[in-house]
Amino acid sequence: MADRTRWGIVGTGKIAKLFATALKALPDAELVAVGSRTRDGADVFGDAYGVPRRHASYEDLAADADVDVVYVATPHPFHKDNTLLCLRAGKAVLCEKPFAVNAAEAREMVACARQRGLFLMEAMWTRFLPVIRRVGEWVGAELIGKARVLTADFGYRCPGDPRSRAMAPELAGGGLLDVGVYPISLAYMLFGRPSSATGLAHLGPTGVDEQAGLVLSWPGGEIALLACAVRTTTAHMARIAGTAGRIEVPDFWHATKAMLWRDRHAPETFGRPHFCNGYEYEAQEVMQCLRAGGTESRVMPLDESLAIMETLDALRAQWGLRYPMEADCAAGPAGDVTAIMNS
Repeated sequence: MADRTRWGIVGTGKIAKLFATALKALPDAELVAVGSRTRDGADVFGDAYGVPRRHASYEDLAADADVDVVYVATPHPFHKDNTLLCLRAGKAVLCEKPFAVNAAEAREMVACARQRGLFLMEAMWTRFLPVIRRVGEWVGAELIGKARVLTADFGYRCPGDPRSRAMAPELAGGGLLDVGVYPISLAYMLFGRPSSATGLAHLGPTGVDEQAGLVLSWPGGEIALLACAVRTTTAHMARIAGTAGRIEVPDFWHATKAMLWRDRHAPETFGRPHFCNGYEYEAQEVMQCLRAGGTESRVMPLDESLAIMETLDALRAQWGLRYPMEADCAAGPAGDVTAIMNS
């Protein structure tokens, strides 16, 4: 590939704007195209971010020969179709989290990428933040002894409009997919795939999970106590307790500092402000992988994204939570929870 990676973005919402801002801060990235459902939408976005090629359909964006990689920034229920559209057009894809609505969709996406030998990655941007990577190094080096317990929460209070993305079941709303995936992904990063996942959720008037408490466990005895919400603001704190110390990460999902306490050592703080807004680090990972000829990231591998979707399915199965797009198919969470976790 050339020294500059040419990006296209599918979607023009808030997350697309944040990512476009991050790309503008990277000298080796070039935002060359945007795809919207309307000409006006593409033009407004293009004018705001200096994007030369504006497409009034996602299909046209996927077919644009001047695009190397596409960032899929549409709502959850459209991730699968938009990703498959771009992969089938020969494009590498960075797909916004959650990777899909359910594991069945995610399997289709991964199978398509692997069959075509194309790069695909879930845009779990937290994984790539310098602070989170340092936390992973601390845990891996056992600076706190054996990490044993993770507690983490991510909850915010949305207005409650039943038509909003966070509250509408037809948009796969609710806390688990929107923000619960962050602490769950952090738990995977620290401990690997859990052997069990259970939780309790409050399903609100629209039928989505407004808040939930989750417990994940591992064969070695590690436990994660997690919470997520879309109608309740929480502290956004992650704490990792080990046999010889602990780590705290304020605002862990967009962390800029972490504190380390080790037995018989003075406390340490690692601070790293974002170079731009934090999304630049996942973009850098994608471009490095592409230049090396890779088809997936070692930091956020596809098998792990699949496993996380299976954990989300297992939790929803316990709550009896299915989205409308899952009603007439076997794709949604149903049946034996243990079977889902062990699939």
